[in-house]
Amino acid sequence: MNPTSFADTRSEMDAQPITPVLESNLKWLETRFEYCGDLSVFQWRFGPELRHTAFSVYFDSLFESKTINYMKTSLQDLVPHEVGPAISVIPEDVIRFFSNHGVSSESAMLINDLKEASDDIVTGHLVIFFNGWDQALSYKVASLITRQVTEPVAESVVHGPRESTVENLQKNIGLLRQRLKTPNFKLEKFTLGVDTKTEVNIGYLINAVNLEVLAELKKRISGMKKVNVLDTSFIEEWIEDSTYSPFPQYRYTERPDTATAALLDGKIIVLVEGTGSILICPGLFTEMHQSSEDYYQRSMIASLIRIMRIFAFFIALSLPSIYIALTTFHPELIPTVLLLAIMNAREGIPFPAFIEAAIMEFFFELLREAGARLPRQIGATISIVGALVIGEAAISAGIASPTMVVVVALTGIASFAIPQYNMATALRIIKIPLMILSTFLGGFGLMIGFLWILLHLTSLRSLGQPYLAPLAPLQPKQLLDTLLRAPLKILIRSPRNKLLESKK
Repeated sequence: MNPTSFADTRSEMDAQPITPVLESNLKWLETRFEYCGDLSVFQWRFGPELRHTAFSVYFDSLFESKTINYMKTSLQDLVPHEVGPAISVIPEDVIRFFSNHGVSSESAMLINDLKEASDDIVTGHLVIFFNGWDQALSYKVASLITRQVTEPVAESVVHGPRESTVENLQKNIGLLRQRLKTPNFKLEKFTLGVDTKTEVNIGYLINAVNLEVLAELKKRISGMKKVNVLDTSFIEEWIEDSTYSPFPQYRYTERPDTATAALLDGKIIVLVEGTGSILICPGLFTEMHQSSEDYYQRSMIASLIRIMRIFAFFIALSLPSIYIALTTFHPELIPTVLLLAIMNAREGIPFPAFIEAAIMEFFFELLREAGARLPRQIGATISIVGALVIGEAAISAGIASPTMVVVVALTGIASFAIPQYNMATALRIIKIPLMILSTFLGGFGLMIGFLWILLHLTSLRSLGQPYLAPLAPLQPKQLLDTLLRAPLKILIRSPRNKLLESKK
């Protein structure tokens, strides 16, 4: 896909007012939508002796239900008949009715410009033009069948709500409104892209959100007016503070309960039409290791699980590097019995530890990627069987030692324990330079790598907020729900929640 297609700089057709001459409006639209095979233009007559003409225009591909007569529904207070031979209204009646905002069950918007009419048509509206009237009626009619609400796919559920967001923006907003029954839940709409005209909503709780962060997010999204947005990840990459950082600066979720908890915590969410994932801003390092299910477990269990995830983070980041450093530079740090076992297992291996680890890591990542791309029914099976076969074959062929296979397997398993997939992906990238540093400098190189990562994390920002908060800078009031989770009774009485309540 050509990246230049995402930001279209072509000049749009100039705005042109709707004329009272029906043929002129029809000719403009036919030129505008030339070669659009799914465009429907229906010309019809109405009034006494069918003297008056009009036409409706819409996209067949966006209009599922064609049984609704929008004119009849709109004019139900004016005439009780179908539009056609039986209707006796004249254009002056129609103009007077809609110009005075006549009451109807189907709301029709008045538009004055052909450019605006074409924008409405491509976004799923039915537009009606009347001869002798320099305005048109626009109805929202798009009714495509979308995926139904099911269990989350990327975030498996053990305990808690089993609803997942879908590709329909209104359904996703409805799932959030069901949980946040308050007028403090605000949604602001943006339309992005010259060609895609993607609807984007940012949501927040006005009594909990940081207004400076909110203003910064609006500023960054406002700079995307011409960017053709196809997915939430486009917005993430555009608004992030450090584009070349391997660490994710925002969180994703497809669970409405997770998004609701984030809103209650003062976060901002971004919802994109056609995307089933919600972007949570800003994203902090400690939050990448948390799950909404932590709040459905008892505090002691949740805290132990969080500690286990932190250990998993360090294992996924550094276990291969530690193995290389110890076996290459610091064998005296390994217990004698274990050292003898490692030396015996490595006997006959033609590669140094780094090459051995690199080969096994490459094949493991290849299997993981293949499992993700295969159909779900066979992907997991192929990944497990492939890992067993390749591991056993590598040991038998003398390419890798059993110890290295265990190290690589533990590293992969540890990465699966991290809730945020984009954080686990970052570790897959960072461990490679750590392995190189360990190969050339041993433990000293490993410490240099750790210091570089720590310095990078402390300087990283997410929408201007410190990435390591509340650890650096230290914010004691928020430590009750970071690496450990205090009981809910304490969290509710915490100074932080009292501060939020004072904003109401």
